[in-house]
Amino acid sequence: MIPRYLVDFDVAGLNQLEADVLIIGSGIAGLYTAIKAAENRKVLLITKKSLMESNTRYAQGGIAAVTSDEDSPAYHMEDTLIAGAGLCEPEAVKALVHEGPDGIQELIRLGTAFDRVGGELALTREGAHSHRRILHANGDATGYEVVRALSQQVAAHPGIEVWEECMVIDLLTEHGECIGALVQMPDGERSYITANATILCSGGSGQLYRYTTNPEIATGDGIAMAYRAGAIVRDMEFIQFHPTALCHPGAPRFLISEAVRGEGAVLRNIHGERFMDKYDSRQELAPRDIVARAIIHEMERTQSTFVYLDITHEPPERVKQRFPTIYQTCLSYGLDMTTGWLPIAPAAHYMMGGIQTNLYGESSIGRLYACGETSSTGVHGANRLASNSLSEAIVFASRIIERLQSLPPLVGHTLISYSDNRAEYQASTVVEQRHKLQETMVQYAGVRRHRDGLQAALEELHGQVPVFQTVIASREEIEFANLLTCALLVVDGALLREESRGAHYREDFPETDDRVWRKHVQQRREQGITEESIHDI
Repeated sequence: MIPRYLVDFDVAGLNQLEADVLIIGSGIAGLYTAIKAAENRKVLLITKKSLMESNTRYAQGGIAAVTSDEDSPAYHMEDTLIAGAGLCEPEAVKALVHEGPDGIQELIRLGTAFDRVGGELALTREGAHSHRRILHANGDATGYEVVRALSQQVAAHPGIEVWEECMVIDLLTEHGECIGALVQMPDGERSYITANATILCSGGSGQLYRYTTNPEIATGDGIAMAYRAGAIVRDMEFIQFHPTALCHPGAPRFLISEAVRGEGAVLRNIHGERFMDKYDSRQELAPRDIVARAIIHEMERTQSTFVYLDITHEPPERVKQRFPTIYQTCLSYGLDMTTGWLPIAPAAHYMMGGIQTNLYGESSIGRLYACGETSSTGVHGANRLASNSLSEAIVFASRIIERLQSLPPLVGHTLISYSDNRAEYQASTVVEQRHKLQETMVQYAGVRRHRDGLQAALEELHGQVPVFQTVIASREEIEFANLLTCALLVVDGALLREESRGAHYREDFPETDDRVWRKHVQQRREQGITEESIHDI
């Protein structure tokens, strides 16, 4: 059903370039990995938009790491494991919490200016964290500051070549190893890149849903490419919906950071009533999956399309100083968060699953690595703890570079070609197809799922599968094919997992079933869908 390659090609007739390390994606994972790899290697970094455009850029809340004497890695680990609802790989979490602080110092060395109070790093607290351990920059523009600093380093580095506005179509493999990638250049021509190591840092797949905090580029490209190449992907059913995205006519689903609740904001229904105490003793600081479902339930109970986020009881100047980006953005839509309540609703935010890797970012395919949101390291389990994503990227980027030290050179490979006799005709435009897919996922595979709805989603998605047998040429068409691949993986995984756990909630199986389902769901193109036990320590 899903082909090995999206397009027909013969590399013998293409422009060829060689690199020591090929990095696909320019968020924190791609930029940081490129900088570390370029210390003694020739690096080619490819991004389908500009160097500054990524999910990282829009990360507001911050980055989680232990930097306070009142905190400890043991506390951070405990919080991460609790949020992950039994599906975290403990060894991966241990790596995150112990190595994250050093990663913070490296970001600072590379020019990231985190907020400080009296010379000390300023820390805040977010949902499900037991301590204040979230570092932030410019109040609520942490992601932008990290990308700014790292992209400047990348742009100035003589060992890093950057290709912007280029679309990687597929990974090329031979004898169980990734030998490079097929790339579409800005002018539509294609090139063939060979690399000793290929590292996927291409982010998540928020564009599976009509309502998402992610930018337009988050189309699951790396996950789909790796799946087509034969890599194992894992836990695709676990998609985190951020509880608080702006829900206002004419405005995008702009993220209202978790840190706003961490600094005292409360949730109210359309009648002005606080409601989180009915759903969890931690109230507004409960894990994201609990808060998101509570909001959906309250919206249905009050027959509303939103609830309110209220921080009007805090001093206005403090709110403006702590959340300048959110304040100004909301103000541009006529909403003053210091004097009025913000209308919000959940929106797709983060994919916990992805390309399965070991503790050194290695996928099941030789020479192919994954880092950041596109990977499944085992850190996040069934529900990512707030602000652990940026930490994960820098920790596992460093581990990947460590493993590259022992990678032997790539020697000898054939000139690959592929033909599938694809048709020219498509019944509808790619814009229509993408919108239909997003509506299907919102309706049937969103915050709450049910067997009947998931079966209906599969039927709808299978109706779009013929696109794989047509000629795919534009970036938009490649992105749609990747979204369709990821959508099928998400729905198949959600159908198989007959329980509720973390971000995956089945109305027909509302309880968590540790006896049967405390395990990962794996998917591989040639082997189908399987299960894997948790590696306890």
